[in-house]
Amino acid sequence: MKFLKLVSLTLFFGVALTIQSQAQELGLRFGNVNGNNVALDGVFALGDFSRVHANLSFGNDGVGIDALWNPVYDNIADSDFKWYAGFGPSLFLADDFRFGVAGEIGAEYLFTDVPITLGLDWRPYFILVEETTFDAGGFGLNIRWRFK
Repeated sequence: MKFLKLVSLTLFFGVALTIQSQAQELGLRFGNVNGNNVALDGVFALGDFSRVHANLSFGNDGVGIDALWNPVYDNIADSDFKWYAGFGPSLFLADDFRFGVAGEIGAEYLFTDVPITLGLDWRPYFILVEETTFDAGGFGLNIRWRFK
């Protein structure tokens, strides 16, 4: 019951902060996300070529938070795809506390007829605190709605 309350409060505050922050894209990420399987996925533009890709994930008796800066965000030549790479802090809150750094590289397609972005990325983790380990992570499928 305590876990359910923690997840509910985290979800409420995560959604409230995302709405308040005027995210340019908001959706879901399926796949390995900080040890969990699904996450709220948001993208916040910092300029023409830089952005923050943030995730709030649930499952495995904990809550994960990733906030990755994508300093590389550019078109793939002669296609409608964009590619991105980045890094940032990763936090997992549960009995098994973890803090570390995550990397990310991926590609996405922005549909022109509907405001939907579909992407695929790979996210490895280097965990520093509670136990120092490297997790090759896994691939994730991102489905986001574009607001701007």
